[in-house]
Amino acid sequence: MKVGNYELHSIETGRFGLDGGAMFGIVPKPLWSKVNPPDDRNRITLAARALLIVGNGRRILVDNGNGPKFTEKQVDIYRLDTSQFELTKSLTQYGLTTADITDVLLTHLHFDHAGGSTYKENGELKPTFPHAKYYVQKAHWEQAMNPTEKDRGSFMPDDFLPLRQHGVLEFIEGEGEIFPQVSLVVVNGHTAAQQLPKISDGRTTLLYCCDLFPTTSHIPLPYIMAYDLRPLTTLEEKKKILHQAVDEDWILFFEHDPKTVAGKITRTDKGYTFGSPVMFD
Repeated sequence: MKVGNYELHSIETGRFGLDGGAMFGIVPKPLWSKVNPPDDRNRITLAARALLIVGNGRRILVDNGNGPKFTEKQVDIYRLDTSQFELTKSLTQYGLTTADITDVLLTHLHFDHAGGSTYKENGELKPTFPHAKYYVQKAHWEQAMNPTEKDRGSFMPDDFLPLRQHGVLEFIEGEGEIFPQVSLVVVNGHTAAQQLPKISDGRTTLLYCCDLFPTTSHIPLPYIMAYDLRPLTTLEEKKKILHQAVDEDWILFFEHDPKTVAGKITRTDKGYTFGSPVMFD
């Protein structure tokens, strides 16, 4: 897909599983399980899908999946699977290696979004993308450094502390344009200062939804994850973004939907629903 001066590519990093009840909060299982069938441990299949933005002399990666550092126990708990999709293999489809990435936009530092930021070599943790700058909101970094009992398990320091130690991490404060035609929308319901990249040339706009809308099933307003720190804030953020997305005909990019990469939204008498997928390579 092309937006403005950029080529946009979906980068599949693997599949994993999380508890379906946690993913859909107050929504009853008979509703969410119709299109998100759980396994015998109540886990639903999720993608860990990054976005590659190529243009203006940059190769920007938005998020990078779970990464390679999990123990056997964690692999079992989260049903991590890279047998079909894996970060470096996906990059090779576009003739790239990790050394070619110039910038990494981290929406936030939960392990399924930032886990691929580092890897272990001879017992030492190193940045996966050796020539890249990594970007995260300063307010979110402070959340990661001082998590609550509710979200402590979502942060794995080995994913992000080495970035600071190697001097490749840059803090951003608030919304605005970070690169030409690439801006950041900041939301605070799921976690403090989650940044959603928006690519727009004035005609076509794509929003990387991250955990505001993890899957197409999360478009209806009540479908909010139990993981969210401030669910009522998420509700208001969903209303605002969906209203704008419909009125301005945005394309939404879904990080965790195992089947649908991107698509558009429809407004109905009952609220909002997923409309139709948009072809994405």
